[in-house]
Amino acid sequence: MSDNDNDAVEVVEDADESPAEAADDSEEAPAEADEVAEAETTGTADAATDEGTAETDEEAEADAGPTFDEDVMPDDEADLLIPVEDYLAAGVHIGTQQKTQDMERFIHRVRDDGLYVLDVSRTDQRIRTAADFLANYAPEQILVTSSRQYGQFPAKKFADAVGARARTGRFIPGTLTNPEYAGYIEPDVVVVTDPIGDAQAVKEAITVGIPVIAMCDSNNQTSNVDLVVPTNNKGRRALSVVYWLLANETLDRRGSDTVYALEDFEAEI
Repeated sequence: MSDNDNDAVEVVEDADESPAEAADDSEEAPAEADEVAEAETTGTADAATDEGTAETDEEAEADAGPTFDEDVMPDDEADLLIPVEDYLAAGVHIGTQQKTQDMERFIHRVRDDGLYVLDVSRTDQRIRTAADFLANYAPEQILVTSSRQYGQFPAKKFADAVGARARTGRFIPGTLTNPEYAGYIEPDVVVVTDPIGDAQAVKEAITVGIPVIAMCDSNNQTSNVDLVVPTNNKGRRALSVVYWLLANETLDRRGSDTVYALEDFEAEI
């Protein structure tokens, strides 16, 4: 089953001085020099820190604060699983500054800052569709993966909630394809947090012929994805909301009375 066809960062003022002013300036100079030195030291440390946290910065940007005046879907009266304001508060709609042809149909518009805005009504619809699909599988035959830091906690929580298996962090090659590997498993369906970060899991799923459900941002290719759930897949809150909704909807289709709260899917910072 393929989802390509179905709806998958910011003077020194020269002036004549009186002797008193000059004396004052002379007293202030050491303090100013100290401030400059401190600023330079801090700037160097900050630069080093920035170089080592590129991916975290990308995710933090995607996890920006809520904006409630966004135009995020063509039909303002669409029936959603949660109020549109909740999707906005979580930043589910915030895409990247790149888009692929595969994801174009899930993009509602582009903002003035160049970020693409995902259609949250399509996100909502696809969460329902993914839940319908997953409900047909034995819980233990569902595998959820996340190499992205912000996706790991909600992915694990999703697995716990629906009885699935989780592989977070680095996906060990051979997990799905090498029976000699101690961690070898044979799931019937794989849910990935990002087709880019979870490329190894997607590759192995294709090799063994099992379907892939993927959380896809505006910059993702979906040629190897069977069911796209369009969402910001870099933001902590966005991923918490999507996995929370997917878990509750899957449980509902199984006839379970268990309902989880969003707080259950939000990791402490």
